Amino acid sequence: MSRIRSLSEFVIALISGLLLACSFPLPGLSLLAWVALVPMILIMARRPFVTGFVAGVGFFAFSLYWLNIVMVTYGRLHPLLSLVAYLLLVLYLALYFGLATWLCCRLSSRLGYPYAMTLPLIWVALEYLRGIVLTGFPWNLLGYSQVENLAIIQSADLVGVYGVSGLIVLSNAVIAAILNWFGHRERRFGQVRYVLLLLILVVANLVYGTWRLGGQSDAGKPIKLAVAQGNIDQTAKWDIANQVHTVETYLRLSKRAAAEGADLVIWPESATPFYLQDISPPQTAVVKFVQNAGISLLTGSPAYEQHGADFRYFNSAYMISPRGRLADRSDKVHLVPFGEYVPFSRFFPFIDKLVYGIGDFSAGEIAPLDYDGKKVGVLVCYEAIFPELARAYSKAGSQLLVNITNDAWFGRSSAPYQHLVMARVRAVENRRWLARAANTGVSALIAPDGRVVEQSKLFEEAVMTGPVFMRDQLTLYARFGDIFPLFFLVVSLVWIWQSRLRK
Repeated sequence: MSRIRSLSEFVIALISGLLLACSFPLPGLSLLAWVALVPMILIMARRPFVTGFVAGVGFFAFSLYWLNIVMVTYGRLHPLLSLVAYLLLVLYLALYFGLATWLCCRLSSRLGYPYAMTLPLIWVALEYLRGIVLTGFPWNLLGYSQVENLAIIQSADLVGVYGVSGLIVLSNAVIAAILNWFGHRERRFGQVRYVLLLLILVVANLVYGTWRLGGQSDAGKPIKLAVAQGNIDQTAKWDIANQVHTVETYLRLSKRAAAEGADLVIWPESATPFYLQDISPPQTAVVKFVQNAGISLLTGSPAYEQHGADFRYFNSAYMISPRGRLADRSDKVHLVPFGEYVPFSRFFPFIDKLVYGIGDFSAGEIAPLDYDGKKVGVLVCYEAIFPELARAYSKAGSQLLVNITNDAWFGRSSAPYQHLVMARVRAVENRRWLARAANTGVSALIAPDGRVVEQSKLFEEAVMTGPVFMRDQLTLYARFGDIFPLFFLVVSLVWIWQSRLRK
């Protein structure tokens, strides 16, 4: 009987994780996030760590399945090795779920603290740590599941995506507490306060969100901006023989944008698969087009710096002025481990990068690009999943955010849509227009309220032209950053210390 009960508990925890995964693209059933963790919470007291860990395995295994596409198709990794790497990552990420449930149960048994009090704070603290530890991987934080509910996510300009995550976890904990009332009526009075807290926070969130959606409008003269999506075959991208085709594709799309009156055209990450800083036939073709069209061009390109006999390589973005001058350069700050560099390569020289192209990249610094006296912050590829980077660009004076990326790595999976969701939250947190240029899907123009004004389809050429506005004001989140998860982390550590003193 005990084995059957244990198995049923594992299944329930797994289902909880799968339901939570379904709240993210795809299928993006966002309302599930508010109740998905309830089954896990109801049973986690029996096996505190295992229950959360199993739910985490279900969540990450289902929502990150696309990693195998990246590693096998483009990383040239054997399917078996890819599966091992994928499972190791899933197991590592699931530890955060397991640790959250274990700590909550410990605080409940030793200090008598209810889950509705502890789980939201601990969960948010661990989500924050997940974005930092081992270079960080804050993919699919709970708050991202609500992007389609625009009124809900407007509070991200106050508390960031982590604040939205905390509200979702509180909902799950309170619903679980209500269900537990039927078996423990004596606890009913103590839990009522958390029901009221949840109602107050949800109503306040909706009122604030509705006000923001119907509130501040853009002022000043707009910039007519165009995003070009070339849909270049990933397997041929770095082939020297294919450079002419790549450049011709983007020039053809950019001529359409210029004809539509674009002032600034944006090409995606590594759209010019050669060193734009060196004079060459494809570089000359790009510069001449910019001069003849009288526009500015922002494009992704590799770059290098020579220091004596040593070279440093960068994944960069260039701003080319209407005169054809490489006016400014911004380098990627947060590199992808095993994609753009190999960690501890001195000790593991036999490990190679998964991505074909240039050798190991070096990290750059926060340096907005200059566009006609205004500043543009460029997030390269998966830098858009790190809230602190977009915030740093806003604090550095960026009036427009740009995300150049290459989502061809993900194939026809849910990953491009998950990536887009996170970029939309960056726009809300900083109240900036955000232009997203991808080699292939999903390119988009995103308003400061997270609304997608226009977006492209996967694996299709596209040009999107529209007005965007420069913004100077700093949001509360942009000014003070992740003070809420930091505070929650401190509180969690205090609780852990208190639990050591009582048994």
